[in-house]
Amino acid sequence: MKPLYVYDEELLKYRFNDTHPFNQMRLKLTTDLLTDAGYLNADDIVKPRIATDEELSLVHSEDYIKAVKAAGKNELSAEDLAKYGLDSDDTPSFKNMHEKCAALVGATLTAVDLVMTNQTKKALSLAGGLHHGFSGKASGFCVYNDTAIACEYIAQKYGKTVLYIDTDAHHGDGVQWTFYNRKDIVTYSIHETGRYLFPGTGSATERGTEDGFGFAVNLPIDAFTEDESFLDVFKTSAEKVIQTFKPDVILSQNGVDAHYRDPMTHLSLTSKAYEEIPRFVSRMADKYTDGSWIAVGGGGYNIWQVVPRMWSQVWLAMKDIDAPSGRLPDHFIETYKEKCQVDFPVNWEDSLHDFTDIPRREEITEKNQTALDRILMYLNQ
Repeated sequence: MKPLYVYDEELLKYRFNDTHPFNQMRLKLTTDLLTDAGYLNADDIVKPRIATDEELSLVHSEDYIKAVKAAGKNELSAEDLAKYGLDSDDTPSFKNMHEKCAALVGATLTAVDLVMTNQTKKALSLAGGLHHGFSGKASGFCVYNDTAIACEYIAQKYGKTVLYIDTDAHHGDGVQWTFYNRKDIVTYSIHETGRYLFPGTGSATERGTEDGFGFAVNLPIDAFTEDESFLDVFKTSAEKVIQTFKPDVILSQNGVDAHYRDPMTHLSLTSKAYEEIPRFVSRMADKYTDGSWIAVGGGGYNIWQVVPRMWSQVWLAMKDIDAPSGRLPDHFIETYKEKCQVDFPVNWEDSLHDFTDIPRREEITEKNQTALDRILMYLNQ
């Protein structure tokens, strides 16, 4: 069964305002790059459905859903906008917010159903990955938490155990706290330490509570971590988590904001890491979950120089295609280069001409190894 790609241009309408760093134009750029390169065809694409209120309520409270609907019609008081996190610079309300957010959640659930009903083994919905949303409050560019909803949907509708793998630079806090006392949904997040970065959570000691104790796994890594250290601690810890918890399905969040060119974080990954991360997850799915893998997008705020090339690797990994090298498709370059206000990349790999040498490399690597050792100790208990 070939992988499937969930996409519709309606998903581009999740947009706060013209100056907000979250810009879903990155989704179209990625889709166009894959299409122009010949890696994505019309028969690979599945049109998403809209999530129902009942599905949203798997995670979100009824009063919050009502508030989002009202805010999207400019009918929510200033007091309630603040109460529900819909008035912040990060997550301001916008017109028809509920409808546009429900479409995004529906796209993720479409990918889930494709895999869980055995129409495919692997499905990708890059519009999703909004992992900061809470049951009753928006946070960190996220209104509805499609990733948490998808995990709960799998657990309730299909009765399967889920391993949620989050490689975004920011801690996957909304998903973790949703399932913090559960053992049927394991949350794994590797992220920049919260000492320097929003949301400030995700320490190794956050391990779950009650029945869920031990089922939350966090690997905070040091600022300016590079490819080699990241891949080493990620691969070792993630496979150990899979071996320990034996999930039925993997759902991965593929934020690419740990890239050295991302303007909002302090990590130093390059295209080398983003070629390997999804291919490793794909191998883990093939080895441990009979190939069952659902992937979503996430962070990524350099929409020209980073996101399209890095996100493309997730789809190529699903299709078992080696990371391409050399020049990007001429049509893609011609379409977007003049629209770009920065140096437009023309090759699949990073040129690294602007990569800053990291003077603390050895110290950073040692700190990350210490964090890994701690996680492995927990998992071996």
